[in-house]
Amino acid sequence: MDSSEGNFYRPLPKSSHPSLTPQSSEKHDESSGELESILSDTGLPLLQRYRVATWIELKLLFYLAAPAVAVYLINYLMSMSTQIVSGHLGNLELAAASLGNTGIQIFAYGLMLGMGSAVETLCGQAYGANKYGMLGVYLQRSIILLTLTGILLTFVYIFCKPLLILLGESPEIASAAAVFVYGLIPQIFAYAVNFPIQKFLQAQSIVAPSAYISAATLVVHLVLSWFVVYKVGLGLLGASLVLSLSWWIVVLAQFIYIVKSERCKETWTGFSVEAFSGLFGFFKLSAGSAVMLCLETWYFQVLVLLAGLLDNPELALDSLSIW
Repeated sequence: MDSSEGNFYRPLPKSSHPSLTPQSSEKHDESSGELESILSDTGLPLLQRYRVATWIELKLLFYLAAPAVAVYLINYLMSMSTQIVSGHLGNLELAAASLGNTGIQIFAYGLMLGMGSAVETLCGQAYGANKYGMLGVYLQRSIILLTLTGILLTFVYIFCKPLLILLGESPEIASAAAVFVYGLIPQIFAYAVNFPIQKFLQAQSIVAPSAYISAATLVVHLVLSWFVVYKVGLGLLGASLVLSLSWWIVVLAQFIYIVKSERCKETWTGFSVEAFSGLFGFFKLSAGSAVMLCLETWYFQVLVLLAGLLDNPELALDSLSIW
């Protein structure tokens, strides 16, 4: 095993504040204690114990899951609203946005989200072991790795037009899709930061702030899309640039929250050179995570690319974007 792998797999360092527990765990500790006391209370009928315990567990799951679901839903709504705005420009523009957003962009989305999910595993382990300082290191390490991956993906975006034509897509639609995709290049690097940050927060059961930030950003995104596309007249390029900008707004707002929030004061202690060690071991874990997720997301990408090969590709892609 080489030195980089040794750094990656070495035991977690002891926390400098072993007696401190971040505030986000207090609610769940109370719920766990309440759940345990109810299940062990033999004075209550068995069915009543199960009913009360189930209700407590459902409330806890809703508290954690609802904001996370809202975040992914709002992220989808931002992309969908961009396609809707593009559709009002014309059938060609709608087909181009569909091909660019689903045929090209989802490739990077699946890869980045999959690789970023490795943070959830490592941060969850470190958080459970009270090694809070390592969460920030894992976050930075993932961002570095995903940024390097983003640089490689940039070439796919830059040369998407010849790639689409090589796959048999209509040259006219491929040209328009390329214009749309060029505006999504900054979004790649927003993915590289956003997905690790989300997993970093979720490992600490901090989910509501991301939902609030995403909801506010959606409103800003809709207003900016209308202004840039229709009033400024930037068309497809403007629509995709606004989408990239919206993702960066989410990233910056979440990072400000991490830096300023008391809930992250133990898990984020600033930038560390330790993040540059063990990248190869981290890459292997991230690659395995990416493969599992990419297989789930790329099937729809293949469907869109196949739709572009039909006799009337513009109509076929327009139909898929509506569906």
